[in-house]
Amino acid sequence: MSTYQTEEEQVEAIKKWWKENGKSVIGGVALGLAIIGGGKGWLEYQRIQAENASVNYESFSLAARSNDLGNAVARGEALLKEHQGSTYALFTALGLARLQYQAGDKDQAKMHLQWVLDNSKREAISQLARIRLARLMVDMKAYEEASRLAGNPANDSYQGEFLSIQAEIKLAQGDREGAKTAFSRAMETGVSNPGLIRMKLQELGG
Repeated sequence: MSTYQTEEEQVEAIKKWWKENGKSVIGGVALGLAIIGGGKGWLEYQRIQAENASVNYESFSLAARSNDLGNAVARGEALLKEHQGSTYALFTALGLARLQYQAGDKDQAKMHLQWVLDNSKREAISQLARIRLARLMVDMKAYEEASRLAGNPANDSYQGEFLSIQAEIKLAQGDREGAKTAFSRAMETGVSNPGLIRMKLQELGG
């Protein structure tokens, strides 16, 4: 019998096997042992999957660091397919987005950032992907989508980043005063690149 992704699927597969092979005493014992031991089997499966994902992520990272785009994309896509629910997959998608943006393929970069948003259950990673996707949308002049992604930021450590993106959108649309206000708020809240924001404020007379 094959390995399944959830204990519920495993139990359903056991039931199907039982129906097809008859309710023999040996089959009954096997069923009981499988259900009782399902929790331990699932934990072992998870451990093996995590180890495999780690090895695959190292291979992807090595190809990325070597600027081997084709190999990195192939390894990254394979990891996303085989280990979709892992944290390694989220970081791989972020890495793929960066590589593809640097290679000039903004559409693929957008797709992988959206993949992170659609699949991440980790708030910090989701916020990081949202920031990068919003910045990409500004770069692609998709201001409406960028505004949706950067609008109404939570009062957390990422607030300044979203405010700086709002400022970039306003500046791109010709609203210099609105941009200056948003940049000032971003500086007050805290950003990862204060020197750049300060320079933009000086250019705007802030």
